[in-house]
Amino acid sequence: MFYPVTPPLQEAPPPPLVHSSSSRLHHASLLLRSLLLTVVLCGARRASLCPSHTTSMSDTEFDSADSGASETYPRQCSSLRKNGHVMLKGRPCKIVEMSTSKTGKHGHAKVHLVGIDIFTGKKLEDICPSTHNMDVPNVTRKDYQLLDIDDNFMHLLEDNGDTREDLKVMDDEIGKEIKNRHENGDNILVTILKAVGQEVPVATKNAP
Repeated sequence: MFYPVTPPLQEAPPPPLVHSSSSRLHHASLLLRSLLLTVVLCGARRASLCPSHTTSMSDTEFDSADSGASETYPRQCSSLRKNGHVMLKGRPCKIVEMSTSKTGKHGHAKVHLVGIDIFTGKKLEDICPSTHNMDVPNVTRKDYQLLDIDDNFMHLLEDNGDTREDLKVMDDEIGKEIKNRHENGDNILVTILKAVGQEVPVATKNAP
């Protein structure tokens, strides 16, 4: 008996995918967000690896202020003069003697300096090659009007109207003079000498 052979059924191919316009827009939006995120992350990484070296205005002003507040400045030893100021053994001194040795075969001329500490009156000496630099203190003198003395501290009036009460009357000849004139009711000015962060009264005179 003959049985007809039935051919196998063939599956129909899947229908082509049809992308609507809304799905295409959604896909493009996701792509764009991904690209933007990548750019932002790369920029942040580059900034952290390569920090900016730009100096701000505040930093510049701070440096300038520091440099302007220096208490000493360098000066060639050979240019120093008698009655000028110089740092000897780390102390601000007034030069009272100077002598220069002759130049030797294998060296420079040397300067022998003798100074008096402007605050203590102590005599100090040093020797320096004439071509080397030495530190010179910035020395200032300023007059203040004496208002009162309280617990051995002077009440001083500045020209701009400000007052200060941080300077003590020293136990020396000037200190005794300040106290005596104040007790006598004299209207006086006290001269304050300042150098390398130290301030002391050095003289008195009649206020105008």
